[in-house]
Amino acid sequence: MQFGVYSVGDLTPDPAQGRTVGEHERLRAIAVIAEHAEAAGFDVFAVGEHHTGAYVTSSPVALLGYVAARTSRLLLSTATTLITTNDPARLAEDYAALQHLSGGRLDVMLGRGASRSAYPLFGHEIRDSHALAAENYALLHKLWRTEDVHWSGTFRTPLHGHTTLPRPLDGTPPYVWHAAVTSEETAEEAARYGDGFFANHIFWPAEHTRRLIAYYRERSVVHGKGPAVVGLGGQVFVRPRSQDAVDEFRPYFDRSPVYGGGPSLEEYTATTPLTVGSPQQIIDRVLGFREYAGDYQRQLFLIDHAGLPLRVVREQLDILGAEVLPVLRREAPALTRT
Repeated sequence: MQFGVYSVGDLTPDPAQGRTVGEHERLRAIAVIAEHAEAAGFDVFAVGEHHTGAYVTSSPVALLGYVAARTSRLLLSTATTLITTNDPARLAEDYAALQHLSGGRLDVMLGRGASRSAYPLFGHEIRDSHALAAENYALLHKLWRTEDVHWSGTFRTPLHGHTTLPRPLDGTPPYVWHAAVTSEETAEEAARYGDGFFANHIFWPAEHTRRLIAYYRERSVVHGKGPAVVGLGGQVFVRPRSQDAVDEFRPYFDRSPVYGGGPSLEEYTATTPLTVGSPQQIIDRVLGFREYAGDYQRQLFLIDHAGLPLRVVREQLDILGAEVLPVLRREAPALTRT
């Protein structure tokens, strides 16, 4: 079981300080968070890809390359890379190069993307998202495993005997996850290729996530490509005392463009994986994910969103690393179902 943190790189105003950090400060802060996560004992750090003014993480390969040079143990991942709007040949070369530079400490998580803005930016239409994802991943998968590739498709020019460089480290491509919030098509792709499936269940109730993961596992059996490998997302905010956590996080929740204006903090934590409270409450909630997700292999926490300042994020990492991760590492294997 791996435990990690991920960042979506949002540029959300901090309601407590009354300011929004700039792009430079936010990018540097994300790198600091990754370094701190390694020191706190986490296994994985992942960063998303976005192409709107509300986010700063437009180039995860560049950011992860910087992080790779400043860490030694942390497994790095995207969360996600847009398989729809990125050229597969570019992805094949960028992430093979990063795999070499990081000493193999790299996964790639693929997704179609939730924002419409990336499609016209890169010359595509959102109505083609499913077809783009399927075609682009088929080509990426082939480019990583085959030299002298001859290929033609719908969305890009043909290839005539092309070999992407560098080749994957030791001939083994980075491990691939397919991420989804609602898409059974994405779960199907993961199962068909024998890849991992990451259910980023940060906005949806348990029953929705249960059905999506069950579908992936069923399709994995049908395709027979190997064991189903499942990861989960989730948001946490922790303080030694539960009420302190609630009081401190509430203004961030209430004024966040993602959460604000909808259900209350109490309603949201009751119906989604968002957990705000003491270390023991975080432990109990995360261990409870198995009740509807079954056994799974990776848990990533979103902890730097909603305008939280870097100081607070680092405090979160310290508390989680000292008081939550040791218990999860001890207790999670005991809950494994055969």
